[in-house]
Amino acid sequence: MDSTFTISLDFELNWGVFEKNIAFDKPYYFHNTRKVIPKLLALFEKYDVNVTWASVGMLFLQNKEEWLSHQPKHLPEYTNQNVSSYAWYTSHFSKPELEKLLFAPDLVKKITETKGQELGTHTYSHYYCLEQGQTVDDFNTDLSIAKKLAADININLRSLVFPRNQLNHEYLKVCWDHGITSVRSNPEVWYWKSDNKSTLAKKIFRTGDAYGIVPGETFYGADKIIKTPGLPIQIPASRFLRPYNDKYKILNKLRLSHIINEMTKAAEKKKFYHLWWHPHNFGFFPEESYADLEVILKHYAFLKNKFNMNSFTMSEIYDQISN
Repeated sequence: MDSTFTISLDFELNWGVFEKNIAFDKPYYFHNTRKVIPKLLALFEKYDVNVTWASVGMLFLQNKEEWLSHQPKHLPEYTNQNVSSYAWYTSHFSKPELEKLLFAPDLVKKITETKGQELGTHTYSHYYCLEQGQTVDDFNTDLSIAKKLAADININLRSLVFPRNQLNHEYLKVCWDHGITSVRSNPEVWYWKSDNKSTLAKKIFRTGDAYGIVPGETFYGADKIIKTPGLPIQIPASRFLRPYNDKYKILNKLRLSHIINEMTKAAEKKKFYHLWWHPHNFGFFPEESYADLEVILKHYAFLKNKFNMNSFTMSEIYDQISN
């Protein structure tokens, strides 16, 4: 099998970071994100890059009224209610300006209409699978709502990315039962471990990892994709595309060259390379972030021509390695 370039995006808008109050302090961040997404789609189409958009199901809705009508009878009983999207939005119903930052059926539709783009799921409610208090039944209910909303627009969800990368192995059977054939897993290093504990050491090493300061190869062979009968395959992430930051111009160049070098090695060695980020990461410096992404995609086009590197979505990877 030739080398494979994969991109998966955690599409969530404010549902993924509501507890940080960005919607109130810097709402332009998400308005910029809404504007940049059609440009990203055009860029992916231009360079013939297939992408999995793991989308929070609540984005499919139009407004607060629809949100209320889809609320399950039993909500996840997180011990830490600060991670509950239900509790957070219920406490902010009086702020109608939030709707543009929470609901995006127009963007969901545009994704489905763009060549090569896969609409996957990031769960319905940005569900935290490793938080205390929630249960496998709660997760099953959440995924059922996501599947139903997708089916309503003639989309069969096959790929899932766990919010905050909280991959719960006990929940993989539920995913499979709902038709999910691929999930994204974490790199096999301690600072990307699947848990709900964020430590200073992890943050430092993840930052160093993004800029190539931490040694180690992030591309991998097909043997690293876990295949278990009756469960979705687990496709490891390679690299988080850290957003452009105007304060760190030298580090920005280092980060970009590091990704380019990794892609080249993956292509030469016929390996997998899996890049991921959140579309809202482009919210602060959209033009610069967009330009950096085009550099990456141009390099993919070069590798495709020279080494026959493929671009596959997560579900396409399942189809390729399952045949």
